[in-house]
This record gives sequence, C-alpha cells and structure tokens, in this order.
Amino acid sequence: MLLFKKKFLPAIRSGEKTQTIRLWKHRRMKAGQRSYIPGAGYIRVTAVEPIDLDTLTDADALPDGFPTADALRAELAQLYGDQLAAGHQAYRIVFQLLPLDESP
Repeated sequence: MLLFKKKFLPAIRSGEKTQTIRLWKHRRMKAGQRSYIPGAGYIRVTAVEPIDLDTLTDADALPDGFPTADALRAELAQLYGDQLAAGHQAYRIVFQLLPLDESP
C-alpha cells in the first residue's frame, strides 16, 4: 500500500500525478507490482529506481505533481527530514492507476 496526503489524491485520480519519491533504507517495491492507494484505487508500479535528489530537474518534478524540482525537494524535506538526515536512499516510483475492471 502507498499512502499519500489527501491533497495529492485528486491529481492521482486524474492521472496528473504518476510518480512519487520515497526515502527508504532498502527498496520496498518493484516494477510490475500491484499496490493500493487509499482514496484513489489500485495501481501498477511500472518502475522503481534509485535517484539523486540534487540532480532532479523541473521535468522530473512534473509527473510528481510539482511545478519545479525545488518545490518537490522542499516537500520531500518537510515529509522526510528524518530519513534524509539518516542517509536513506531516494527512490522514484512510477505508477499507473488501474481501471476499476482490473481491481480485485
């Protein structure tokens, strides 16, 4: 299950937000996996890759629902300050919302 703040759910449901960045000690998801987002529905994970937050571009931020890389980094710092301080790896999770007929 992937949890999101309520403010992100409309963008996920509309298909505007198709990725998320998470900070983990170890990779927790893999491509091809199906998962659930409460308030949005089932998703299929299409890619999971380690990334360097310092090299994110504005183009990288758009599918995450942010206008700029700086805005995305600011949100990540607010959400994951402890994990950043502990040196956890950032992962980009790319997903697609599944149609209702593909949900269990």
